[in-house]
Amino acid sequence: MIELIPAIDIIDGKCVRLTKGDYDQKTVYGNPIDMAKEFERIGYNRLHVVDLDGAKSKHIVNDAVLRAITTETNLTVDFGGGIKTDEDLEKAFAAGASMVTVGSIAVTNPDLFMGWLEKYSAEKMILGADVRHGKISINGWKEDSDEDLLSFLEKYVNAGVKNVLCTEISKDGTLSGPAIDLYRQVMDAYPALHLIASGGVSSKEDIIALDAASIPAVVFGKAIYEGKINLKELWDWQNA
Repeated sequence: MIELIPAIDIIDGKCVRLTKGDYDQKTVYGNPIDMAKEFERIGYNRLHVVDLDGAKSKHIVNDAVLRAITTETNLTVDFGGGIKTDEDLEKAFAAGASMVTVGSIAVTNPDLFMGWLEKYSAEKMILGADVRHGKISINGWKEDSDEDLLSFLEKYVNAGVKNVLCTEISKDGTLSGPAIDLYRQVMDAYPALHLIASGGVSSKEDIIALDAASIPAVVFGKAIYEGKINLKELWDWQNA
């Protein structure tokens, strides 16, 4: 059964969603701590938190919000956005993150990422693979690299990476359906990978389709905040 991971994206301490990663297409949805508590109340135990201020600023900004979430709930939180240095990584773990998602550094400084993987273990490190036009995007999706998705993944899977969060940027925040064919390609290439699909989820049916495609996990956010997904109904489906 697919793992369900609600998402909270943070700007200025508030829960927001962007469309296709565009900071100019921002919708504010309220208090991230209250939202996290609601997820936990329904029964969810995982949460994906993104510091969008951090991604833009290239260093962690909203660690106080992360700390509040991990202090006031028992959710297992993976955290990403702005993790560029050892200090950023230590700050995220000190604020209560169980795992961190790192993308840009894996492109711009592979040796540093490999060092983190060795130091903190593959269980605590999630490789962020954000894709636009088949290429890995970095720095809060502001820049596209020359890295192709599958070759990018190959070197890190060979190095021991077990968890990958793959976001199809053209789908993210659009409620247009997930890039199932893309995720199938990844799973065909690396069947043992714990792939977390992200981007475009608009309904319970989208998640059922990802589950049918044997995708291990899914992150979803905008569909929650726009009322497209009933969290209790989705939880009941997963736990039936």
